[in-house]
Amino acid sequence: MADFSWVGVGPISAKFLADHGARVIRIESETRPDVLRGNVPYKDAIPGLDRSQFFGDFNTSKESITLDLKRPDAIEIARQIVARSDVLIESFAPGVIGRMGLGYEAVRKINPGIIMVSTCLMGQTGPAAQLAGYGYHAGAIAGFYEVTGWPDRPPSGPWVAYTDTIAPRFISLLLAAALDHRRRTGEGCWFDVAQIEASLHFLAPELLDLQANGFAATRIGNRSIDCAPQGCYPCAGDDQWCAIAVERDEQWAALCMAMDRADLAASAELATHAGRMARHDEIDAAIAAWSGGRDRTVVMRSLQAVGVPAGAVQRSRDLLADPQYAERGFYRWLDHPVMGRIPYAGHPYRIRGYDNGPRGPAPTLGQHSFEILSEFLGLDDEAVAAAYASGAIG
Repeated sequence: MADFSWVGVGPISAKFLADHGARVIRIESETRPDVLRGNVPYKDAIPGLDRSQFFGDFNTSKESITLDLKRPDAIEIARQIVARSDVLIESFAPGVIGRMGLGYEAVRKINPGIIMVSTCLMGQTGPAAQLAGYGYHAGAIAGFYEVTGWPDRPPSGPWVAYTDTIAPRFISLLLAAALDHRRRTGEGCWFDVAQIEASLHFLAPELLDLQANGFAATRIGNRSIDCAPQGCYPCAGDDQWCAIAVERDEQWAALCMAMDRADLAASAELATHAGRMARHDEIDAAIAAWSGGRDRTVVMRSLQAVGVPAGAVQRSRDLLADPQYAERGFYRWLDHPVMGRIPYAGHPYRIRGYDNGPRGPAPTLGQHSFEILSEFLGLDDEAVAAAYASGAIG
């Protein structure tokens, strides 16, 4: 697989194949490295293009070659990689890959069975196609920022560049289907994946409610129109929280019992969802007063024990020690050439008798350039030396 993508959508999509055993070659550049290579967190808080675990988690099991794609000889090397690949994925702005001479019509001439994925914010066609940016922008345009946050504050949106985390789930399935189709028919194909269109599936209930009922969802913080009470409540310690959601009347009664608040349990008004919604602020204050002096894990377990949905809010460092993750072997500790032995996130499923990876750490910038030229492409020593001397590798 030839991976010309960067940042989120493309690298995550390619990671699915790499972790399952495909040979994925990341085409990178020293002059314009992936922006995630310069993003925190850095190992030991020391900046460096090979020290970012943000980049690392999205690029496990891959190889890296650096090519200066402004040079014709580098483009020729890229073409040779594509000619030997089953899949090409790119996430440039529409038209960029074509101007390099690597658009679908061009690459299918050198590799008729190639499966190509182009993914950008708004798709390859239409009046908004040239809108370049990140998943934050697509998330805002799609409408996620209108429904995420608090009503008395500016829109905050979901955490991270949201559409970057949604689109790869569609792309991985598309690739699996395309590979199966090619195995049966010999035909390749080209997918034009618009991040905004993939992510809109996750706003389907809100869109349907607007169309059918005229109700426009908006920001209500951690609350829900269907459950009450619901929120994140303070616990003992600095910035410690527990999420609690009451979905049914019997769960409300169990919550009152756990808090030793017989007065709340006895209220006929609070026995109904509508009544609890009307007095949500009052209930929140009561829950916070109870949870504030207790450890978040104690709050979670005591409520789960009586059937109330609750979960301690965890940071990344908490997840590394989470017993559920440990039981399922979610994190894989692998040896990175620069960062040493570090954890990489696995996949949220297990297959009996099969290890889905990650199979290796993320590559350092250009780590495998020589091997790709000499072994994968089969160039002789003179051709390899010429690629380095000309600046094509860079």
